[in-house]
Amino acid sequence: MSADKPLHSRTFRARALLLGARFDLRNWPEAETLARAPLTAKLAGGGMAVLFRYGVAVLLEASEEAERALRERLAPLAEHRYRSAEAEELEVRVEPARPEGLQDGALVLQSAGLERLQLVAEALSKSVLLGHYEARIASDFDRIEPLALELERRGRIRGGTREHLKRIGALLLIEHRMVGRAQIGDKPELLWDHPRLEGLNALLEDEFEIRERLAALDRKLELAARTERTLVELISTRHSLRVEWYIVGLIAFEIALTLYAMWARA
Repeated sequence: MSADKPLHSRTFRARALLLGARFDLRNWPEAETLARAPLTAKLAGGGMAVLFRYGVAVLLEASEEAERALRERLAPLAEHRYRSAEAEELEVRVEPARPEGLQDGALVLQSAGLERLQLVAEALSKSVLLGHYEARIASDFDRIEPLALELERRGRIRGGTREHLKRIGALLLIEHRMVGRAQIGDKPELLWDHPRLEGLNALLEDEFEIRERLAALDRKLELAARTERTLVELISTRHSLRVEWYIVGLIAFEIALTLYAMWARA
């Protein structure tokens, strides 16, 4: 296996697996490493894997046995490992005579050098990560809608601030992982050393709708966070009013006691 021809087949499967929130890949053996940015490793029995620190492994031309072995190996390296892996698959064909892009449900590449395959893996990894958080945000919206309906119909909501603050924290964590760790909206580092691949990167981002999906997810995150903050403010205001009434009651009680004492002495 070489950088010029890292895979043997002209048609193969690319499979992205989201296994956890983060991988610790600092001690990956150099003998198995084809490249470091992103980390690309040879697999026993053929094929290769591109590993990303935000918890995604993309396998190229890998057998089921190789995938199972890699998942077992990554398990102790994964932080906050998910119970079930998110997966996204894509068929890749190397056909020098055809234009590059998605055709008939498969991604056509004119060549399959290491850097081009790494770029495909990065686009696929971002797609599966976006899919994971799109599903998370959809479930948050399902929880928010009943609260909004209750607020509209009854003018108040049940519950305390802790639950809503937890949801705000979860939304901030999603944004941190997408922007800070995965850097979904940023240009891949690979392009700084291989600017000739800018065209392929633009094509992949367009085919997977990376920027459009990221923008839509950002809007949903902002709406969900704003809704949760509004609910926290409403609950806090309700609690403040209740405390004020308690204070007014105590003052009235103290005045009543003072008046009673004056009356008793008179």
